[in-house]
Amino acid sequence: MSNSLPLSERINHVAPSATLAVDTKAKAMKAQGVDVVGFGAGEPNFATPQEIVAVAAEAVVDPKNYKYTPTAGLPELRAAIADKTLRDSGYEVKPEQVVVTNGGKQGVYEAMQLILNDGDEVIIPTPYWTSYPEMVKLAGGKPVEVFAGAEVGFEPNIEDIEKARTDKTKAIIVTSPNNPTGAVWSEKTIKQIGEWAVEHGVWVLSDEIYEHLTYDGVKTTYIGAAVPEVRGQLIVLNGVAKTYAMPGWRVGWLIAPPEVAKEAAKLQGHMTSNVNNIAQCAALAAVAGPLDAVEMMREAFDKRRGIIVSALNDIEGVHCPTPKGAFYAFADVRGLLNRPVGPNGLEFETSSDLAAALLDEAHVAAVPGEAFGAPGYMRFSYAVADDQIVEGMRRFKEWAEATRA
Repeated sequence: MSNSLPLSERINHVAPSATLAVDTKAKAMKAQGVDVVGFGAGEPNFATPQEIVAVAAEAVVDPKNYKYTPTAGLPELRAAIADKTLRDSGYEVKPEQVVVTNGGKQGVYEAMQLILNDGDEVIIPTPYWTSYPEMVKLAGGKPVEVFAGAEVGFEPNIEDIEKARTDKTKAIIVTSPNNPTGAVWSEKTIKQIGEWAVEHGVWVLSDEIYEHLTYDGVKTTYIGAAVPEVRGQLIVLNGVAKTYAMPGWRVGWLIAPPEVAKEAAKLQGHMTSNVNNIAQCAALAAVAGPLDAVEMMREAFDKRRGIIVSALNDIEGVHCPTPKGAFYAFADVRGLLNRPVGPNGLEFETSSDLAAALLDEAHVAAVPGEAFGAPGYMRFSYAVADDQIVEGMRRFKEWAEATRA
């Protein structure tokens, strides 16, 4: 029996997560026995380091973890995150500025709920992570896209950002290293954005979850360190999912001015209360521990980056800039559109249609650029095994060039 009662306008205006949709379809095909090579989900294929898992195993049998704990997070974890911020980002924050969240997504969602009123605008450099504009909408705000394509390294310029500013501009999102492009924005750009935000009284939401995944000697610039004056209007978003191969543990955090963090904890108190205590213990072991395992994974990603970028650029009609961070290759596939492609010689008008056919016919899963505000592109996560990258790229090339064979 269907329910004919209407749902809220708010939820009807929100699009489903395209990255999860691709991953869900790929997994459903695999469950049916189809051999799918999945480049969709942004999760490391490594196991969580054993020393972190061992701490969690001990926590499981400790009765103190069976009770409610402070909504904002275990005090020792909040302190460890503050220490980690000084170590990695280069500036001091207090434990009371930290709120531990159920994954990085909850931190982003809470940040939007905290700062936006109906009609407020959020400038989102584009291509963007697929959930940013939807979370802005859920808070009653309006996403304002500022596009920067492959020809400028997917890095926005301050002139375009300023052109997008209105008297309703409330915040800007900074994501470097970037999902979906893998771009690492220059120190100059990060400083310009921070100084611009201070000048115009705009909140900065800095998503730093890929901070340790950079290549070719490029380093992450932390806006809170580059522009100290911005810290009073800065909310940092982070988590253990990418750095420590812990996406399923669901531990993230936000760092904000003390009064904002207090309000975030109040909001979370009516949403989820504390994050799972076992996962928090594991996260404590991760952020307080060394980065040895992280470096091992980064080196593996670096190797895979070379393999996938080379393979993508070897496909006629595809161009892929070399990413400097994260674990995504963001390929320009406009050369495959509006011309015969694939063994059936079909023509595709959009990268979304192209990605759907690639999955259905070649059994290769990638996320179309429409999910990131960038039609004509496709995102390939190379956080997968080397042999899967090689096989997936072989299938893509064979499928894309079949018509001209």
